[in-house]
Amino acid sequence: MKVSPIQFFRQVRQEVKKITWPTRKEVTQVTTVVLFIVALAAAFFFLVDVVLAAAVKLVLGLGA
Repeated sequence: MKVSPIQFFRQVRQEVKKITWPTRKEVTQVTTVVLFIVALAAAFFFLVDVVLAAAVKLVLGLGA
């Protein structure tokens, strides 16, 4: 079924009215959680990288 451009835009406006945007508090909370998890992941991968680099140096005899 093909709709006219005018009908299409009416439908779009109706759908946009149904959107519920998050509150400032919700955005702040979610952003804080995301930043915390990203920091944890960065620290974890940094530690894994340090340990693996030390292990490779030890195995290859470059640590002397």
